[in-house]
Amino acid sequence: MSNNAHTHTRTHTRTHAHTDSHSLPAVTVLGLGAMGQALAGAFLAAGHPTTVWNRSQGKGEDLVARGATRAVTPAEAVRAAEVVVVCVVDYDAAQAVLDQAAGDLPGRLLVNLTSDTPERAREAAAWAEELGVDYLDGAVMVPVPMIGTPDALIFHSGTRSAYEKYEATLKALAGQTAYVGEDHGLAAVHDLSVLDFFWTAMHGLVHGYALAAAEGVKAAAVAPHMKTLAALLADVVDGTADDLDSGKFPGDLDNLTVEAANVRHIVRAAEHRGLDAAALRGVLTAADRSIALGHGADNWSSIVEGIRKPA
Repeated sequence: MSNNAHTHTRTHTRTHAHTDSHSLPAVTVLGLGAMGQALAGAFLAAGHPTTVWNRSQGKGEDLVARGATRAVTPAEAVRAAEVVVVCVVDYDAAQAVLDQAAGDLPGRLLVNLTSDTPERAREAAAWAEELGVDYLDGAVMVPVPMIGTPDALIFHSGTRSAYEKYEATLKALAGQTAYVGEDHGLAAVHDLSVLDFFWTAMHGLVHGYALAAAEGVKAAAVAPHMKTLAALLADVVDGTADDLDSGKFPGDLDNLTVEAANVRHIVRAAEHRGLDAAALRGVLTAADRSIALGHGADNWSSIVEGIRKPA
């Protein structure tokens, strides 16, 4: 998840652990961007002996001042730890770093918190398996300020025994750490699925404000009603999941034909006011395709059939 995915977050006060650091696994963090620094800081706050490395100089001085050890090379950093966390810009960058320490990774747990696709996660896992390295792929689902707090969420997938052995260590980074399966690609699947919903919803929020503004209505005037609707959206999450998992879309309370007509009105109004309605047209296209497939009398969840069968 990108560091700026949530623009508004509450600040948490971190409590430094008083645990004897010698009883906790030593950890290394490779990559000291904003997220990497937060990860290393959370390990330090929890009492873990922490080593850090970054490709360029000038980052992590505050971590060193708090007790972290700075390594000169990735290999040196890896040798210092039992758990190695890499968090850099992409998987190509991660691989370039890890290649420099490949001979030192066996016998350690490698945790990759670099965001990418399920396919890249599985490729990285295959590389680690060839080396005989326990590997967990992960996805950070919160912005930087929330790392190390009870409300932070990080998905992990991969070697179950390794996750269970180091679960307490990983919870130093996120109180809501979630293990989602042996398939190394599953953390990325969960990441993409949740962020698909988040960014689509964020687009809808901004687009709705823009539509109101086109008629001179301030966003602040609409905001209370957005909150009311957002609460309703939360209420339908579980029901929609049940519909999709069961493949049943009962239309006794609403149906796709009527709801698609509502979307059509919004598209027409937005385009009449010169707004980009491409995303809404995509919604309408999927709805119309589902109706053509015979789901007009089913509920909104049946739009999934139009999503699964793009033209």
